[in-house]
Amino acid sequence: MPQPSRVVLTKTAPAVSLTRRGVTSGLIRVNLNWNSPQAAAQARVKAAKGLFATVRAGLLAGSAKDIDLDLGCMITFADGRRTAVQALGNSFGAAHRFPYVELDADDRTGARAAGENMTINLDHQGEFATLLLFVYIYEGAGDFRGLDAVVTLSSDRGDRFEVRLDDCPPRAHACAIALLRRQQGELVVNREVRWFTPEDGAGVQDVISRAYRLGMKWTPAHK
Repeated sequence: MPQPSRVVLTKTAPAVSLTRRGVTSGLIRVNLNWNSPQAAAQARVKAAKGLFATVRAGLLAGSAKDIDLDLGCMITFADGRRTAVQALGNSFGAAHRFPYVELDADDRTGARAAGENMTINLDHQGEFATLLLFVYIYEGAGDFRGLDAVVTLSSDRGDRFEVRLDDCPPRAHACAIALLRRQQGELVVNREVRWFTPEDGAGVQDVISRAYRLGMKWTPAHK
């Protein structure tokens, strides 16, 4: 069996075969992490020395906004079923029963050290047709610039496949991160990093779904 891998998916090398890397069963953990302006400001307060520096850092911390990014996954199945796992609508899914994808929590600020995490159960990979990982700004920022968001897929044995959400255009409030699907008999992860702005239309999930022709129908929801 191949040794555990660490692969950074880039524009010039956007795809990796999980099958060739020996990642064909067990759980894949998808982690989203980003820089929280609020957490960074609080750290500056703690590190400040002297009255002036402390007061200035405190003022900056008071004006820093929390940013809520939401990680999601749109899933189509070989039998034609379609669903999505996301915090919106409390659709957290389940790893060991349908839809075999589960979101562990909703990080509302980016201060949570573990970020947001999703689990994909590859023991049921034969039932999946497509898994599209995506992220969008729920509130707190106009776009992704300066957030240094990164998504890492990790296997049970320690393989790591990393996608950095860089080159964000102004006003980009959503991103299709990566696409997992079977290609020529192999399970492949493709880096997408496809950005969406308000000009693409209202309803982030619907816009992304239509862009990838996933055939999903959406209704308004809250969290």
